[in-house]
Amino acid sequence: MMAIDARTEEMRMALLRRVIGAVLRRVRQGQGRTLREVADAAGVSLPYLSEVERGTKEPSSEVLAAICRALGLPLPDLLDEARKELLRTAPVTPRAGARLITHRAPGGGGPVTRCSVGGAVRTGGGLRSAGRLRCVRSLEVYARSTVA
Repeated sequence: MMAIDARTEEMRMALLRRVIGAVLRRVRQGQGRTLREVADAAGVSLPYLSEVERGTKEPSSEVLAAICRALGLPLPDLLDEARKELLRTAPVTPRAGARLITHRAPGGGGPVTRCSVGGAVRTGGGLRSAGRLRCVRSLEVYARSTVA
């Protein structure tokens, strides 16, 4: 039972190794470089680099640093891009018993912000500061509308 639950959770959430691999591939392709060129420069085999990019291998920090050096990509930049990707793809999951509300910026334009009442704002819920602020405002509007 535990293995099924872990597998379901893995499928629902993005795995860090897959996200990092996708970022590395995007950077390499953006530079117009081949797998062979980067693998040779990093001192890893071509098949291994391919598996890292596909997210099927989880490289050590030393190998990851070598790949980043070969790409001219500072490790903090790689991690920042991976973080952005995780935030873009992270599902909004309300806490048990929470209600989910949706808010669109005034005038109907702009992004839709989904807020878990009593959950997402307090803990950050994976939202950046602008998203958190929209959530707080949405919750304030919601609270006023339910009291009136």
